[in-house]
Amino acid sequence: MSEYTSTVVWQRDNQIFTDNQYSRAHIWQFDGGLSVPASSSPHVVPIPYSVAENVDPEEAFVAALSSCHMLFFLAIAAKRGFVVDEYRDEAVGLMDTNKEGKLAMTKVTLRPLVRFLEIRSPVGSSWKKSIIFHINSVLLPILLTRK
Repeated sequence: MSEYTSTVVWQRDNQIFTDNQYSRAHIWQFDGGLSVPASSSPHVVPIPYSVAENVDPEEAFVAALSSCHMLFFLAIAAKRGFVVDEYRDEAVGLMDTNKEGKLAMTKVTLRPLVRFLEIRSPVGSSWKKSIIFHINSVLLPILLTRK
């Protein structure tokens, strides 16, 4: 079993708050010392109450899935003797109404572009096996396409 922690810090800073016109900007702090400026998504809460430059939870969710897939893929490639020179994924998450009529992340599409040292690449089975990890840990469709 593993435990993961983060600290989320938000302060009112003399805003009225009860009028619902307060900043959603906050900080995510992680155990390694990194602090990340965060906010609600401007797609959910309009600017100026959201900060477009900050990471929002929806973006972080998509990035976490993409990062997890990349790490799993790299481990499979290394184990099978393939040298990966570069991995880039321009992943996309879709917020939509779910079956219960609630706004939710309903689909994530991973679009990795992988550059190998050699011409041969393990596209078939490695790609399929690496996506299985996500199917077991996330309850939404995760699609894998090539860019």
